[in-house]
Amino acid sequence: MDTPAKAARRHADSGPSAGPATIAQALVGALHACGLRRMFGVPGGGASLDLIEALRARGLAFVLARHECAAVFMAAATAELDGSVGAALTTKGPGTANAVNGVAHASLDRCAVVLVTDGFTPPQRAYVTHQWFDQRALLAPISKGHDTLETADAPARVAALLDLAREGRRGPVHVELTGATARTVAAGAVPVTAHAARTPPPADALERVRALLARARRPIVVAGLEACDADVAPRVRRLVDALGCPALVTYKAKGVVPDASPAYVGIFTGGAAEQEAVNAADLVVLVGVDPVELILQPWAYTLPVAELGRVLHPVRYVDAQAGAYGDLAAALDALAGGARPGHWDPDEITRLAARQRAALEYRAAPGGGGLTPQQVVELAAQAARALPAWPRATVDAGAHMFSATAFWPCEAPRGLLISNGLATMGFALPAAIASALHEPDRTTVAFTGDGGLLMCLGELATAVQQRARVVVVVFNDGALSLIDIKQQQRKLPAGGVHWPRADFAGTMRALGGRGWRVSSVAAYRRALREAFAAQGPALIDVRVDPSGYPAQLEALRG
Repeated sequence: MDTPAKAARRHADSGPSAGPATIAQALVGALHACGLRRMFGVPGGGASLDLIEALRARGLAFVLARHECAAVFMAAATAELDGSVGAALTTKGPGTANAVNGVAHASLDRCAVVLVTDGFTPPQRAYVTHQWFDQRALLAPISKGHDTLETADAPARVAALLDLAREGRRGPVHVELTGATARTVAAGAVPVTAHAARTPPPADALERVRALLARARRPIVVAGLEACDADVAPRVRRLVDALGCPALVTYKAKGVVPDASPAYVGIFTGGAAEQEAVNAADLVVLVGVDPVELILQPWAYTLPVAELGRVLHPVRYVDAQAGAYGDLAAALDALAGGARPGHWDPDEITRLAARQRAALEYRAAPGGGGLTPQQVVELAAQAARALPAWPRATVDAGAHMFSATAFWPCEAPRGLLISNGLATMGFALPAAIASALHEPDRTTVAFTGDGGLLMCLGELATAVQQRARVVVVVFNDGALSLIDIKQQQRKLPAGGVHWPRADFAGTMRALGGRGWRVSSVAAYRRALREAFAAQGPALIDVRVDPSGYPAQLEALRG
């Protein structure tokens, strides 16, 4: 009799097209049909090994991370870059618990991720308590769906999970897969579509938006994360051009309107820096802006709002006077043809952009020592101009992100990856590794604070093992600078936010990469030239002066 285990071995030996597929093989095949090229994770001894073998049989890669949270960050970055699905695997118990922050990021930053964790069989649950907790309950608040794939209709349930991850507000789903289930022969193939279905916005909703645009003389467009899709971003630029208006972008939407565009004014966060531009308008046109992208401040404007979005979010910063929700590309096509230029002077848009940039200029206190964060970013951009392709940047949470997002130019959507909805530290390095594997011939620059890097330091070894073309730039000030600012603002005694400055360059060299420690402009320029010329990962540990952060934060957020 042909047991499931024998069927699995036969399938692995003869390739994915021979013989009946197991559940693990069917799941990997469905992910592959969605465009998946690699899975990330830290395996255990259960279903993980079956998944890794199923990947190998299909010619797909498994990337061994050093921490499960980093593996999910890598999967989420891959989902953003592919516009599809990322995947990660972990063992049960501690592996699942370690992955939680990555799943929360995928949830709040709207990344379609499949997290496969090992589980316990029903007989084991009758007596096992070691490593057991309710993994489904742990992840339920931050995942869109869960399945064990233990029923006969497992292929259909895989398809439903993948569609769920990609539809509406994209997000993570959780597969809890035991080794026994992974090796069970699947009853049929997985019916997977390449993309989740899209519904055009209702015609009457589009008509109300069109009427607002027709009355407006000075509209301003704000693009958000939903505008980053390959079929949406060019249409956003077409609408902006047709309206002859200024444009702002959220952190996640950097590059939807390129920094070099005459329409580009700057970043929109819901804070103070963009208020001059918005207050000069008579209509705000939100395109794909997710409320999760905005800071914790009330909506500051009374002028009317028109909104185009993939979905109407249940919690909103502002209720639009007219909104159209559904297929964004279809909505933009419907509006762009009838759009007419307003009353904006191109020179006025240029002045607004210059003033927003000037407001965010980093002004260090005398005698601070080290480079300013703005210098770190702008000098990296200068050095990057010598590369054959413009690098993608990844940015960690922390005070350095103000300079990184304001002064790193982007030419196209997803030219900058950031954890914005969750705003978690420890994101930039894993995301940079995923970016480098996604486009091996393109350099990725990871802008990270020392605190964020300390949270994922082991992933430097992952970068070395993968020979990832990553340049890690560390803003080393020996502090949790953003929390330090808040402590200063409350006039509390200093405490709990500082540590001795670590030697990250030495750590990188010890792990097999290249590293430089610099504290001057000249040394930093030399290090950048050598780092960008390297074929593998490199790290530049930059001593930075944090004295200008409080004023920069005030200018940005108010």
